[in-house]
Amino acid sequence: MSGPSQPKVEGEQWSDERIKAFLDLEPLDGKDPDYHVLIEAYQYMVPEFFERFVAFFEASGRNINARSPDGETILARLKQHGRAAPYIRVLEQAGAKD
Repeated sequence: MSGPSQPKVEGEQWSDERIKAFLDLEPLDGKDPDYHVLIEAYQYMVPEFFERFVAFFEASGRNINARSPDGETILARLKQHGRAAPYIRVLEQAGAKD
């Protein structure tokens, strides 16, 4: 199995184990661990896998509204990205705030 942070590939299937592996990622720069794993998942997952990830994230009791060192939530950051609409929808359904 390849690691959790391989590049996005359309049409590829990811196992639940690979998606859940993102929950174990640790920030190296002092970021909130919950914010860090959300950003990593967004960067490496297609929307379908990101939706599955957010379900695992919530089930593990993580904070969907964790903030970056600059005080920004993942939702606020993604709203600055032109093609992030599917990810924004997933976050909003999970109760994310900006």
